[in-house]
Amino acid sequence: MKKISILLLTLAALFSACTKDTKDTISEDGASTVITDLPGDTTARVGGNSAGFKILYFRFATGAKVTVADEDKASLQWDLAFTGPYNSEVYVNSGTYEYNPGYKGPGQGAIVIVNQDYDQVNTAPDNAAFNSSTVYKIGWDAGNGVGWFFYSLDNHIVVPVQHRTFVLRTPDGKYGKLELINVYKGNPPVVTDLFWPAPYFTFRYYVQPDGSRNIRTKQ
Repeated sequence: MKKISILLLTLAALFSACTKDTKDTISEDGASTVITDLPGDTTARVGGNSAGFKILYFRFATGAKVTVADEDKASLQWDLAFTGPYNSEVYVNSGTYEYNPGYKGPGQGAIVIVNQDYDQVNTAPDNAAFNSSTVYKIGWDAGNGVGWFFYSLDNHIVVPVQHRTFVLRTPDGKYGKLELINVYKGNPPVVTDLFWPAPYFTFRYYVQPDGSRNIRTKQ
């Protein structure tokens, strides 16, 4: 029995080590931009005397995070804002929603959720659908069907929602789509460790440059 226990512990350790080195593969379609391990505010912590997580701003055109001063939030300097606990709540720059970092600015951003795989979403809806959408941010799906991850209050681990795509009207009025894939470093397929390094975002997106609603990425 003692030998069996030692063997099981050894296998568990090996499995844990292998899991931490294993990544989900993201298919390259030749059109989308794939971002891996984009660091959020990795120094902040939830609770205690933490001042909260600093907002991570991201720009589609450069495929990189940008620094935005408080007085410039209501501008077109950024497209996505990763906010809230572990930067897990994502806004598209919009001047119409009061809790959006770009409130009262020129951003035309809006979100429509499509419960399909990213590669299968080929056409953005018309402006009427975006204008009537009540999806103001993308965060925890607590059963309302609008988030990008599930979160358990028992184990405090984030599990990304599968087969869900966020179709966007970008802040400058173009159309695109976004898939948020992971919040953990290395894009692990399974996380069982509460202390896995986070937030490190893996996601992909596509913006149609010609202004049309064609957002096909897989030929």
